[in-house]
Amino acid sequence: MERILQKVLVVGGNGFVGSAVCKAAIARGMQVTSISQSGAPFRTPKGHSPAWTSKVDWRAADALQPETYAHLLPGVTAVVHTLGTLFEDTKYKAALKDGNLPALFGTLASNVFGSGPSSNPLAESRGKPSSYELLNRDAALRVCETFVSTPPSVQVAGPRPFIFVSAEDIFRPFIPARYIETKREAELGIEYMIGGKPDYRAAYMRPSLIYHPYLRPLTSPLAALLDLSATIHANVPQGLSTPSGVLRSLASAMPGAPSSQPLVSPSPLDSVANALSIPPIHVDHVAEAICIAAGSSRSDVRGVLGVKEMRELIGWHQKGLTRPDAHRQHV
Repeated sequence: MERILQKVLVVGGNGFVGSAVCKAAIARGMQVTSISQSGAPFRTPKGHSPAWTSKVDWRAADALQPETYAHLLPGVTAVVHTLGTLFEDTKYKAALKDGNLPALFGTLASNVFGSGPSSNPLAESRGKPSSYELLNRDAALRVCETFVSTPPSVQVAGPRPFIFVSAEDIFRPFIPARYIETKREAELGIEYMIGGKPDYRAAYMRPSLIYHPYLRPLTSPLAALLDLSATIHANVPQGLSTPSGVLRSLASAMPGAPSSQPLVSPSPLDSVANALSIPPIHVDHVAEAICIAAGSSRSDVRGVLGVKEMRELIGWHQKGLTRPDAHRQHV
């Protein structure tokens, strides 16, 4: 049987996660097109262009304007959406990339206390304020809507996948709840669009803290601490209390949210408990899991995939890492 060439469109392919996806996809023999606001190829913090970037088709497009990329969709077998932001003021990304600790603290403080200006090109191009709704939800929904309404012009084996890079709920209360809520709203919206369309499937990647010692060196110390915490939690003897368990008990004792079915736990204590018990994940491992999920041979991969599921997908056996179903929000 003739092997079908995998052709992947990566939305935000020159970003932190998107570039890792492009690199991993090229290594797996996929044909890769990236769209971003600038259309510029990925560069390292030192300004270098790795050899693999020459194999990617870099295009300028706006995720919120389908007319800028709709013509690319018939020729792809899968779409990977990597756009998103922790803060509405996106200058923190440059501070992380440059390893500039004072600038990072300044940006985080301005975001936490609400004094930071917007710097989001997707929003500024429309004269609107930057928002979680635009970056974390609306962009993904617009791309998915366009994708599922565009019949393929290439041979496709099985349902065409739409892979959405979502997030685990680990950052509250340091990050506004609206960050994770808009991620969940995007998941629900995508699931609604995919539902009833057997020729399409969706997978929602929910990584915890994503780290890389070179591309984002400031994340390494925190990643090491969280990894140690997750390891300790995973190896605590049955019956003994853990810090995350205590936090979850406190959260369950607190008054519930007005909504009977909140998108995330109403208590930030659950988010802190997640951070303490779920290990961080290397960006290359997230990218590898995404590429496997985007492959036509894995039509069984769909729905929510957390760190445990992503590591299982890439063949990394995680001894002792378990999460009760009661603490996971399913689509």
